Formats: sequence, structure tokens, C-alpha cells
Amino acid sequence: MAQMIYRVPLFGWMLREAIYGPTTAKVLFVVNLLLLWLLAIVTFGYPAIILPALAAVPTMFVVLLLITKG
Repeated sequence: MAQMIYRVPLFGWMLREAIYGPTTAKVLFVVNLLLLWLLAIVTFGYPAIILPALAAVPTMFVVLLLITKG
């Protein structure tokens, strides 16, 4: 599955460098993701800010359940 994702143009090589590359590549990958999010905010406005928060709700719900489970 990972090999298939790595073959996606423009995103696969960045992801492979972020996982296996040096620290600089990891930092630049995070910077690219933040800039992509900023571009989405400039393009689409308020929904681009709200959708990641709504996507994080199920994840945080599972984290809270795992914390309370002990």
C-alpha cells in the first residue's frame, strides 16, 4: 500500500522524503502542509478553517475514550 502511495506524482516523493529523509525534509513537509492549508483558507474562506476541526472531532473522541478507559 505504501509503495502505491509513494508513486502518486507530486505528493508521493514528498511523503517518502518526510518518512525516510533527513530532519530538514520533515520540517519542509510540515511547512508545505501548512502553506497548503493557508492557500485553502485564502481560496475557500471560513469552511477551510472549520472542516479540519470537524474532521478532528472523531479522533479526539477516541482519544478521550482511551484516556478514560485507563
